[in-house]
Amino acid sequence: MRARRDWHEDFFKNSFYNPASPAAVAHAPAEAAFILKQLKLKKGSALLDLCCGPGRHAVEFARRGLAVTGCDYSAEYLKEAAGRAKKRGVSLRLLRGDMRRLEFSGEFDAAVNLFTSFGYFLKFSDDLKTLKGVAKALKPGGLFLIELINGDYIRAHFAPRDWYDMGDHYLLESRTDDGDGLHNTWTKIPKRKGKILERCFFNRLYGRARLEAALKKAGLRPLKFWGGYRGQTLSPDAVRLICLAKKAR
Repeated sequence: MRARRDWHEDFFKNSFYNPASPAAVAHAPAEAAFILKQLKLKKGSALLDLCCGPGRHAVEFARRGLAVTGCDYSAEYLKEAAGRAKKRGVSLRLLRGDMRRLEFSGEFDAAVNLFTSFGYFLKFSDDLKTLKGVAKALKPGGLFLIELINGDYIRAHFAPRDWYDMGDHYLLESRTDDGDGLHNTWTKIPKRKGKILERCFFNRLYGRARLEAALKKAGLRPLKFWGGYRGQTLSPDAVRLICLAKKAR
C-alpha cells in the first residue's frame, strides 16, 4: 500500500497515534538536556520547536528558561501540549500550521525538529521548503538541531514487516521501499473489543550524506553529527541520526 499525498491529515490523531507514550515522556528530560548542551542558549532565548507534538520536549525547554514557540499540524497534540505546560507551570506559545509554510522571519535563536518529524511529504521539494522556512525563521547565526531515524541503518536492516505487543493491542507494521523512502502501513488489532484500524504513511529516508546535502541547499551549514542522545558517534549501525546545523548567512 502506498501513502496518500495528504496521509498526515488523519494519522496524527490520538484515536490512532500519540507520540507522547509514557516511555517517550520519561526520556524527554535527558534528551532536552543533551539538545540544550549543544545549542548553548541563554535564558530567555527564543526557540522554535517545529512539529512539537504533545509538547514533551517543549515543556522541558520552557522549564529551563527559554521562550518556546511550538508549531504543529495536529490540533489535538497542541491541546495536549497546552495542558502539559499548564500542569508543569510553564508558558508555551503554541501555533497550528503546516511545516512547509512557516511565516517566521529572523525570530528565533535556535530551532529543533525531533523524533523523526521530517521527510513526510511525497515530494522532496516540500522537504526543502520546510528547511528553507527554518533557515528564514532563524536569526543570523542561529542553530538548528534535527533528529531522525537513520536511513542508512534502516536500509541495511530492512524488514518488510514487524509485529509489536502494545499492551491493549497488537501492531503490525508493513513496509515497502520505493527507493526514496518507506511507505509504512500500521494495522492496530485490539486484544478485546474494538475496530481494527489501519493507516499508511510515508517517510523519506535520510542518511548523513543526504541530510547534509538537503541542509546545505536550504542555507543551513551542518556542524556536527551524532548517533544518539548520549553523544554516540554516528555510524551505519546507529539507529538515530542527529545533526546540528547553523544558518549560513
